[in-house]
Amino acid sequence: MPPDQVHDFELLRRIAGKDEAALQELYAIHGQRLYAFALRLTDDPAQAEDVVQDALVAVWNLADSYRCEGRPIAWLMGIVHHTALKSLRRRSTPLSEEDEANLAAADPLPEEQAQANQQAIWIRQGLRVLSPEHRTVLELVFYQGLSLQETAKVCGCPLGTVKSRLNYARQRLRGLLSRTEETR
Repeated sequence: MPPDQVHDFELLRRIAGKDEAALQELYAIHGQRLYAFALRLTDDPAQAEDVVQDALVAVWNLADSYRCEGRPIAWLMGIVHHTALKSLRRRSTPLSEEDEANLAAADPLPEEQAQANQQAIWIRQGLRVLSPEHRTVLELVFYQGLSLQETAKVCGCPLGTVKSRLNYARQRLRGLLSRTEETR
């Protein structure tokens, strides 16, 4: 077992014993990664921060229920995933088209990076079209590096469903990006 996993197991054991320093250390190690995942799911920095905070409270309360099955990061991502989905369901007002356009136009881009940044914008817009379930699978597999089995465990669904969602999301994004390229 890799040393970082052993350390994570130990941190979770200490958190189960209500060691605040262990929770702070866990956040120092994984906080950015958890935030990036929450941000990709919510597409809102403030909401992503709230999701991570709520997830850390859940870790504090649930650490004694962690059974050391699988990688600790997969367990943590599962908590963030469920917390983000609850948060998205509570979101009362979706973004208007004007708000989305303003978000996309908010960052002025240097000329030499314009094409790469434009492609990133297209991908972000494509991800917004996907359901939270499809975005989550893409995020966990491609950005977080979880295996399909770990992703199934995080999402609480069968492996076949993860494969299906991943395939659908990839095809949908590919279609959106190819149509965008054709209009240039």
